[in-house]
Amino acid sequence: MASEEEKTETNRKAKTERTITPIQVTHPERVDPEAIRLFHDPPWALRLTIEGDRSYLKVRVVCAAPLSQPDRYICLLDEKNEVICTVEDPIVLDAASQGIIKEELNQRYMTAIIKRVDSLRSEFGVSYWEVQTDRGNREFVVRNVSENAQWITDRRLLLIDVDGNRFEISNLEVLDKKSRGLIEMVL
Repeated sequence: MASEEEKTETNRKAKTERTITPIQVTHPERVDPEAIRLFHDPPWALRLTIEGDRSYLKVRVVCAAPLSQPDRYICLLDEKNEVICTVEDPIVLDAASQGIIKEELNQRYMTAIIKRVDSLRSEFGVSYWEVQTDRGNREFVVRNVSENAQWITDRRLLLIDVDGNRFEISNLEVLDKKSRGLIEMVL
């Protein structure tokens, strides 16, 4: 039978030999889009399985080029916001995964389309907008229009308000004369 001293010495050695080793997560170099399965389980958590390879418990869907290519180059991110893979064209995915991607992108990049500008004033680099959108009447504030208004094309404009909401003028030429005049004063 071991003495108390030997037991204490053995326990001390065991405690000093234990070290914490972080888990290294590596993502696959190339993923076959046909092997991708997106699903919610539980209903509020998006998950990804790459069939025959691995699964991810927390996934986010973002668009690599939301302004110029909103329906292509979809990035699937892990819980650390690292890219797991990029899907060039979601049409190659199964129907359920396509639906989930569309839903996730609609939530992330929700954009109200401006139909008419009712009022617009600018004070000290801040502009105050009252508009009619495809989602009804909206009032919003844009700080520093030169940074938060992006011309996507010659006629298409994206505005991002102080809360991060997105408002789009799809075609400046389609707006009424009053709306165009107000916008030209600010921009």
